[in-house]
Amino acid sequence: MAGKKEIFIGTVGVGGENPVVIQSMTNTPARDVPGTLNQIRRLQQAGCELVRCALPEAGDLTAFKAIVAASALPVIADIHFDHRLALAAMEAGAAGIRINPGNIGSKRKVKEILDLAAERGVALRIGVNSGSLEKSCRHADKPLVERLTTSLVDHVRFCEDHGFFNLKLSIKTTSVRDTISAYQTIDKLLPYPLHLGLTEAGPFLPGTIKSTLALGNLLLQGIGDTIRVSLTADPVQEVLVAGEILKALGLRRENLEIISCPTCARSSVDLLGKIEEFQAKTAGFKPTRPLRVAIMGCEVNGPGEAGHADLGLAFSVSLGYLFKEGKIIGKYTPEKAVDELIALIKSMEKPDALL
Repeated sequence: MAGKKEIFIGTVGVGGENPVVIQSMTNTPARDVPGTLNQIRRLQQAGCELVRCALPEAGDLTAFKAIVAASALPVIADIHFDHRLALAAMEAGAAGIRINPGNIGSKRKVKEILDLAAERGVALRIGVNSGSLEKSCRHADKPLVERLTTSLVDHVRFCEDHGFFNLKLSIKTTSVRDTISAYQTIDKLLPYPLHLGLTEAGPFLPGTIKSTLALGNLLLQGIGDTIRVSLTADPVQEVLVAGEILKALGLRRENLEIISCPTCARSSVDLLGKIEEFQAKTAGFKPTRPLRVAIMGCEVNGPGEAGHADLGLAFSVSLGYLFKEGKIIGKYTPEKAVDELIALIKSMEKPDALL
């Protein structure tokens, strides 16, 4: 966010005045070029702006080069243990490199990475997390956040001492509280853009909750420049959750925002079905101005409690009430109501913005 050094990963600006960037990581086999490219396209369609691909071994380099060349998004190479893979990934055209210096090896090896990254203008993410601290920072008698911070600052100072400043940083743990504390600490110490994440967050539901608590807390403080929601799930779900976090915080605007009630015994229609119908029929639709659309299960929630919406539907037993700015403007059967709502949205658009 504002105040941090600006860097570029490919054409994507990070830090400075740039908005928070959504990132994810492919989970297809490293050598599966068609499968990986297809997943990257799906990620892009969901709102992803940077993608990271693991490069486990030298035998994957040919595939990695093909992925980088055809990718719809800038590709960051995820490297562990073998610094030669980082060098080869840059030669293959990677827009960024992610390393944890704690498992790369000697300072000489890190220096080789810095030299080539500087020559090629490649951004480097220094990632430190609770599972891969170097031996010198594993002392159990010191708090984890202190050990993580010491490790990251030491690595950054090494880069700076060798004239390399094209950096993005991450300092992740599996704990919500420790992750928040670690990022708060490092944000005060170093001027580089920060990549937010809660490492190994878990399956979809618990991982989403923990990530939202950690990342949302930090973003509300103005901390964070890129984010990844690390879920044991389809990576597309990571992107969708990240997007919802940013939208909920007002850091992203969605031109077609849906608000809906949780339903109760007053609901007389399949509200989830109506929402899914609306989403399916407006997929890919980009209104020319932001619209907040309410779809409510009864007369209590709409238009009364949803009066702040631009447009909406509220269902009774036999009717769908179409309202605009809190006033009912039409009554339709539940079967026709969604189509009438969409027709109203279309009528408010310029011809070239229609579905």
